Amino acid sequence: MFKHTVPWIAALAVSAPAFAQDAWPTKPVTIIVPAAPGGTTDIVTRLLADGLSRAWGQSVVVDNKAGAAGIIGTQQLVRAAPDGYTLIMGNIGPNAINYSLYKKLPYKASDFAPVTLAVSVPNVLVVNAESGVTSAKDLIARLKAEPAKHSFGSSGKGQSPHLSGEMFLQRTATRAEHVAYKGAGPAVAALLANQYTFMVDNLPSSIAQIQGGKFRALALTGATRSPQLPDVPTMAEAGVPDMVVTAWFGLVAPAGTPPAIVHKIQQSARQVLLAPENAQRLRAMGAEPGGNTPEEFARFIDAERARWHKTVEAAGLSMDE
Repeated sequence: MFKHTVPWIAALAVSAPAFAQDAWPTKPVTIIVPAAPGGTTDIVTRLLADGLSRAWGQSVVVDNKAGAAGIIGTQQLVRAAPDGYTLIMGNIGPNAINYSLYKKLPYKASDFAPVTLAVSVPNVLVVNAESGVTSAKDLIARLKAEPAKHSFGSSGKGQSPHLSGEMFLQRTATRAEHVAYKGAGPAVAALLANQYTFMVDNLPSSIAQIQGGKFRALALTGATRSPQLPDVPTMAEAGVPDMVVTAWFGLVAPAGTPPAIVHKIQQSARQVLLAPENAQRLRAMGAEPGGNTPEEFARFIDAERARWHKTVEAAGLSMDE
């Protein structure tokens, strides 16, 4: 009797995990945003979460965990079960720059399973439109004339707007004090209130204020001009050499998440990002939609980590958490 039942039980045991993965998700999924609401990370995550929720027939919850250069939110992901139900919208800060910027981090690269690149964006040098600054050359002249008077804001220490601001100061031989906020939303609000001099922000976070006449865009960090802001020069055109920076954002899962689930998330995310209405909306914000494979995204993150190590080292920047 038992001879005939053992193979059936064994087959059931083998097929059960595969069946469970095919049925995934069977409950709500959480995507952590390691920044405050209102910034590029948050904007892209909410667009993606809405599409994934409809595709999966399950709620996709956006959980903002701002602070400490993305470290707080990233720690929460590392502590999560590797079952696909907790993801994070990783980005250039916590997943590339931080490894070189901080001597000690509460996570390592092997703690993550990259899923897919969501978007890549240029950064934009902006000032309050009422500041009287009309060009990058004008801003540089003001910084040099009164070096102790000026400051620049960012979405947080170690994020690409922070490093881009530092890079701008290096390339132009100027000085300004850094003011870090818990995300692009608060940083944008502070610049609207004239609380600091300039910011090199991710384009999607500031484009509404630029198009609304509240911010003046002085230069973009892309290699070419943006179709959304054709009159805004690149940094090179504005007289700031060797300053091409592309920020990026992508889904990341905890290490150990089953490959079948990672693949399903990637395929669903790709369909959402490249759906004509979503791709058009992202491009209107100055973002280019992604959707690459987990393997391609993993290689991309490795390359970015190495590239920013050279940049941080050359800048002599270091922070202890």
